[in-house]
Amino acid sequence: MNSEQTHKAGFVNIVGNPNVGKSTLMNQLVGERISIATFKAQTTRHRIMGIVNTPEMQIVFSDTPGVLKPNYKLQESMLAFSESALADADVLLYVTDVVENPEKNMDFLEKVQKMTIPVILLINKIDSLTPDGSQKGKGGIQQKLGDIVERWHQLLPNAEILPISAKNKFGTDMLLRRIQELLPDSPPYFDKDQLTDKPARFFVSEIIREKILLYYDKEIPYSVEVSVESFQETEKNIHIRAIIYVERESQKGIIIGHQGVALKKVGAEARKSLERFFGKSIYLETYVKVDKDWRSSQRELNHFGYNPE
Repeated sequence: MNSEQTHKAGFVNIVGNPNVGKSTLMNQLVGERISIATFKAQTTRHRIMGIVNTPEMQIVFSDTPGVLKPNYKLQESMLAFSESALADADVLLYVTDVVENPEKNMDFLEKVQKMTIPVILLINKIDSLTPDGSQKGKGGIQQKLGDIVERWHQLLPNAEILPISAKNKFGTDMLLRRIQELLPDSPPYFDKDQLTDKPARFFVSEIIREKILLYYDKEIPYSVEVSVESFQETEKNIHIRAIIYVERESQKGIIIGHQGVALKKVGAEARKSLERFFGKSIYLETYVKVDKDWRSSQRELNHFGYNPE
């Protein structure tokens, strides 16, 4: 960067309802697997920063939990993370998809309508659009997308609207260029070699929780929290001891499985992902404990890091 160029930096926060592809988008924009991205809703529980650096700019992305009406204290904390993202953004990315009802969670959308910063509305998953029989002769897919864009334009008239497919990287390069144009002139907020604001232990717990989301059904994954009790790193390997917390004794039995088979499978898959993430050999010990009603205990939620400021 020469002396005549100014450095740009800012916070670009990603919000939207559950399961619209926010974490997939975050991972594509950052170029690293920062956020859990599975097919299940309510996957992201925290506000997770991913930092993109070039000589001329620093973009601090924040992935946030999907907006929902909270039913217990954990979900109240998740909603607080999402709402905090409205307060400190330089640019807001509001993510929806081609099937979502635009009027879902209008309380949150009304807060977005009042924002004075640049808002980019991203219509994700356009790769899944198919023409209706009723639309033959009217442009098919293009007509459907046009209708979706128009509905959102009515709700967020000041937002820029960009159709994308985060999974297929369609539109993401254009989005990055537009974000760079909108960033304010500023020195970097973080060291230029920093990728995220989260410590290594956080990603260990997220990767283990991802495997639980993938391998267990129904309510089990949503009753689980993972705490890293020990993280000892050497030049060649990392020794990790993690506790999987559940709310009921019956859930503990399901997590462990017959003769420990289920827990061994989760551990083996998590270890593979951890080795890819850290680039080192991983020795992983996992244990299961019962912490009754942790999702409704503010003290326990604070212990697990659910305390948005």
